[in-house]
Amino acid sequence: MKTIQCAFVAGTLAVSSMLSAQEPPLTEASRIESAPVIDGRLDDGAWSGLSALSGFTQREPSEGRPVSQATEVRIGYDADALYIGAWLFDEDPSGIVVGQTLRDASLNDSDAFVVVLDTYLDRQNAFVFGTTPAGIEYDGQVAGEGVGGGAGGGRQQRGSAGGFNLNWDGSWEVATSRDELGWYAEIRIPFSTVRYGAGGAQRWGLNLERRIRRNNEQSTWAPLPRQFNAYRISLAGTMALSAPAKRTVSFSPYVLMDGFRDYQVASPETDYGSRIGGDAKIGLNQSLTLDLTVNTDFAQAEVDDQQVNLTRFSLFFPEKRAFFLENAGTFAVGASRSAELFFSRRIGLSEGQEIPIQAGARMTGKIGDFQIGLLNIQTSDVFAPDEETGIEEQVAPDNNFGVLRAFKEFGNRTRLGGMLVSRLNTSDTDDYNLTYGIDGRLGVGEALTLDGWASLTSTPVATGEDPDGSGFNDGEYGFAGGLRYVTRDWQVSAGYRQIGDAFNPEVGFVNRRDYRHVNFRVLRHLRVESVPWFRELRPHISGNVFWSLDGFNESYIYHFDNHFAFETGAFFQRPGFNLTGEGLEEPFEIREGIIIPPGTYENVDWEFRANTNRGAPLSFSAGWDLGGFYNGTRFGPNATVAYRYSDKLTANLRLDYFDVRLDQGDFTTAVARLNASYSFTPRLYLQANVQYNDDTEDVSSNVRLGWLDTAGTGLFIVYNDTNHRGSLERTGIVAGPKQRQLVIKYSKLFDFTR
Repeated sequence: MKTIQCAFVAGTLAVSSMLSAQEPPLTEASRIESAPVIDGRLDDGAWSGLSALSGFTQREPSEGRPVSQATEVRIGYDADALYIGAWLFDEDPSGIVVGQTLRDASLNDSDAFVVVLDTYLDRQNAFVFGTTPAGIEYDGQVAGEGVGGGAGGGRQQRGSAGGFNLNWDGSWEVATSRDELGWYAEIRIPFSTVRYGAGGAQRWGLNLERRIRRNNEQSTWAPLPRQFNAYRISLAGTMALSAPAKRTVSFSPYVLMDGFRDYQVASPETDYGSRIGGDAKIGLNQSLTLDLTVNTDFAQAEVDDQQVNLTRFSLFFPEKRAFFLENAGTFAVGASRSAELFFSRRIGLSEGQEIPIQAGARMTGKIGDFQIGLLNIQTSDVFAPDEETGIEEQVAPDNNFGVLRAFKEFGNRTRLGGMLVSRLNTSDTDDYNLTYGIDGRLGVGEALTLDGWASLTSTPVATGEDPDGSGFNDGEYGFAGGLRYVTRDWQVSAGYRQIGDAFNPEVGFVNRRDYRHVNFRVLRHLRVESVPWFRELRPHISGNVFWSLDGFNESYIYHFDNHFAFETGAFFQRPGFNLTGEGLEEPFEIREGIIIPPGTYENVDWEFRANTNRGAPLSFSAGWDLGGFYNGTRFGPNATVAYRYSDKLTANLRLDYFDVRLDQGDFTTAVARLNASYSFTPRLYLQANVQYNDDTEDVSSNVRLGWLDTAGTGLFIVYNDTNHRGSLERTGIVAGPKQRQLVIKYSKLFDFTR
């Protein structure tokens, strides 16, 4: 046994030293005379004269070892586009997991091929293009090597701050094919789709990734330690090429017709309407882009997922509107989901009601060594009848929203920047709000990253009145600092945040004020190489503590746990053990008529999470929270069933249930959600999202038919329906339909790039 242990340690050290000794690979893209036809077959003569990139190495599961299946990639270009062909051979083609045929579908549950292009060679930011055997288009933007914006930040998947922005949609082409030897991908990326420095000879950062789902394998062309993914741009290889100097000019007009009926008013009638508008994209130079929008519409945006709130603080709903999501990482400053200095959902939405956007402009890109972002949006005023009196009241005034953001990157994940955010009532210039912020990041070696930000806000006070807050800047301040230490075996993070009692970024998001917050997390990865079906253990401990600024302990949670991860992606945790505390300085009405008195409540609870192999056609996920809750108990089970038929049909059903028993009263509540989609082709799909919220007793349905063209344009038919299923006595609303809407929208991209 001792001999085996010594051999294992020696092998691990050898692989580690081999990886550290390897220099990132170099390649040169070749110019081609005749562009290949993008059909996924890779039989065009253009490919035969190009050299093959091979030598892919695993980062998972066996770091540093060669990819288990032969992989070759060829890259060429002409005056208009970059062409990438991937030969993804497979000794067991029946084991290829095709995945879902839907644009931007997750790559985690299928085989996949991914291209990462660092077009500025700044080693921090990149464009991502990916596909699966189903031939989907998957694209996004990496900012700051995929790390969230600011201390306490998180990864940006569908709208949260910083990291990776999946919602960027570029104009490009991809096709795939399969045979008895494996599968193949053929990609065309126009130079007008990406941004880079001046035209001519240049170098781009490049990494290529292959995912083989049946054994959860991830391999890359430029070797990566397993603690990092392909968004670790500083470890990417380099590609030499000659790119043309092109100025992007495109226009995407739309025409929309809709019918809407509100059943909550007397004598409801259907309101029919139509409008036109559009977006324009103008390349001021090769690296600076101006986006313009008129009568901005978001009819095809995904609906929000229903949530149950058992806390005293605001819930976070991520941004899902496409115009605000492009280059969103540029504007990310603050603590994601808790103290964001700019949160675009404050524009065009108020208390769940849509506020018309008249026009707007956004400029993003690079000026010298500085990344900049400017945003200006003008919205209209909106009036709506009061629910009790029926009198028309103003929901929102005419507002102008502005954002100015600039930061400079210094390499090795290091940057320094500033931000200014404003809201101005254009009908009353005494009504305004300003937010000022600075932020920075310092990379120390490969493992340690330090983050910090600080902000002040300014809100006018009526003459003769005192400010709402106290202390520095009358309480209108916030700041935070944190660190992350990531190695092959350890993940360590810690942070401190302080928010003044009147901190007021009106165009941002703050879920609570008047607090100091300390958090930490320590996790250890323990690989079990001797068991082929088991991957690793992840024992960890974490803590989150909140105090009010006068020292009162508002809440805390200390979490002790261990995760068990299997080679297939299946997972379960040893029931997590939590020590929790909640401090109330004033009564808290958790539900109507159920009021928890002031006091300090300390409890113990248990949590459990598990899932089967999510790459399988049928998978299950489940969990629960069980234990003390204030002066009583809480039991919160949840379960999800997911099904995929071939690459066409996917459906998942999720149920969240809460049973709360308190000295002041008991209540139960639940949210059920069904998501389903059927893809006729990679560009034609039908999606449905049906949700039931037991709190409101509403059933809401969102059905979308999309026939995509390019870059998120095309034909969209959207049906929205909200039905109340409760009784008049409980909710005060008569059972039956509440609102119904049918929207038909068509948009088209016209490209005048020169």
